[in-house]
Amino acid sequence: MRTPQVERAPGLPPEVTIYEVGPRDGLQNEQAIVSAATKVEFIRRLEAAGLQTIETTSFVPATWVPQMGDAEEVLGALGAAGTGPRRPALVPNQRGLDRAEELGLEAIAIFGSATDTFARKNLNRPSAEQYAMFEPVVTRAKADGMWVRAYVSMCFGDPWEGPVPIDQVVDVAERLMGLGCDELSLGDTIGVGTTGHVHRLLEALGRRRIGTDRVAVHFHDTYGQALANTMAALRDGVSVVDASTGGLGGCPYAKSATGNLATEDLVWALTGAGVQTGVDLEQLVATSLWMAAQLGRPSPSNVVRALAGSD
Repeated sequence: MRTPQVERAPGLPPEVTIYEVGPRDGLQNEQAIVSAATKVEFIRRLEAAGLQTIETTSFVPATWVPQMGDAEEVLGALGAAGTGPRRPALVPNQRGLDRAEELGLEAIAIFGSATDTFARKNLNRPSAEQYAMFEPVVTRAKADGMWVRAYVSMCFGDPWEGPVPIDQVVDVAERLMGLGCDELSLGDTIGVGTTGHVHRLLEALGRRRIGTDRVAVHFHDTYGQALANTMAALRDGVSVVDASTGGLGGCPYAKSATGNLATEDLVWALTGAGVQTGVDLEQLVATSLWMAAQLGRPSPSNVVRALAGSD
């Protein structure tokens, strides 16, 4: 299989952690329900490819997101992670945390919103009330020794409210991290962000003492900006990047949110820049092609298409 020529790029971290979201964010927007057995095989293949953090599922009610209604079946079939890759799951409330703890999870993620409209659609409450919803979840999870991530959606633009002021995003991020979360993931849910915007947001977070050592980025590729925005964030000190194998994904509550940054595209770029990821690109591409066959359509990833066509 062809690989990129390695030429070390200045200003990038020597190593990047890929937070794989394919099994959760990648599959939650599928029209057809993907079987639990297929999800389990997908996760096992991702682990075999070297991904060390894989978001497996979501403990939201099945009436909200039917595609994630098999969380117990998927995690039960996978068994305990042990000393292997971290397998966080999305948890909206204390009932979701109950389910996560019953299955022995050691890592969870909460999902806040930078805008009021999306909070009402995604959380069924105004954004001002999201903190009261998440506070007992984070407090209990941390007391029980769990690792907790905070997602913030609509950081770069909202389909209903339009541009989102940077200070508004930072206010939400600061309050969520103030609950005791370990990591903050900045979501460009509809993919409208650009590199200058990325820099300004990270700069503003730094002024509030939320450094890039605690920040991850989560870009959707609606306007083809996901990889450029990611590289800009890495040059500003971020070293954790959310990506989805095959570029799968979207948001069931924001129809303008298309697929995530493809993990293969990210690995190709980072490998060529001399940045270590620990991911085997050949195995990853094979996994993406396998999943594309399960879904009955070609992979959206540019790298997957290019490498599959070169065989």
